[in-house]
Amino acid sequence: MRRIAFWAVAVAVLVSIIAHIYPVFGQADKNLASAYVTKIPPGYRDWRLISVAHEEDSLNDIRAILGDDVAIKAYREGRLPFPDGAIIARIAWSYVPSEENNKVFGDKQSFVPGSPTNIQFIVKDSKKYGATGGWGFGQFDTEGKPADEALLKICFGCHVKASRDFVFAGYAP
Repeated sequence: MRRIAFWAVAVAVLVSIIAHIYPVFGQADKNLASAYVTKIPPGYRDWRLISVAHEEDSLNDIRAILGDDVAIKAYREGRLPFPDGAIIARIAWSYVPSEENNKVFGDKQSFVPGSPTNIQFIVKDSKKYGATGGWGFGQFDTEGKPADEALLKICFGCHVKASRDFVFAGYAP
């Protein structure tokens, strides 16, 4: 009799766990489209600098990482996870030598931003973007046109590996 009771409880617990977890499995794929930011946040060029970066290889660009007031406050306070409302922008330009500077220095040592390449945003809204760790992702070309879904689908896969609440850039005070 004890075995029957044990197995009945075990099956009930298992069914309960599956019933609780099952809806989440299809949800990420279904809600992934809502993880995309389709409008450029206004005033982003006036945000504060978080950091700069240089990517080599096929990208070969230089980047400025900017944050809105909510993101900057979280960075300065060392607050993780980032609060809802935090927005981080990444503006990229091609990375080119400065002939003018190099003439002055007498060596090929100076590089500057060249042509703009794109703008990316991550927006923290834990309810709206719950399927992607609370972050929405957006990328726009130099004319403000959003990237297609195929390109944006890779954003979460990379950001999930970042150690700071899905954010790569550390604060450079």
